[in-house]
Amino acid sequence: MNVNCPTCKKPVNWVSTNIFRPFCCKKCQLIDLGEWADEEKAIPCGSSHNTQPAELPDIEDIEALLSQQSDSFFK
Repeated sequence: MNVNCPTCKKPVNWVSTNIFRPFCCKKCQLIDLGEWADEEKAIPCGSSHNTQPAELPDIEDIEALLSQQSDSFFK
């Protein structure tokens, strides 16, 4: 299955041997990390600070769900 790199949009082969997935290389991975660190990217949250955050799924669960999708899902 191929996906586009979130940073440079190059096609990336989504396989377990690709240690940078979904990125094409370490450079794109670090660019994305820097954007999160600089708070250029953020996950929207609700207005109430008293609520407990939802439990996030493990990466293995996410990959299992993604593997069930057809290739057209990623276009």
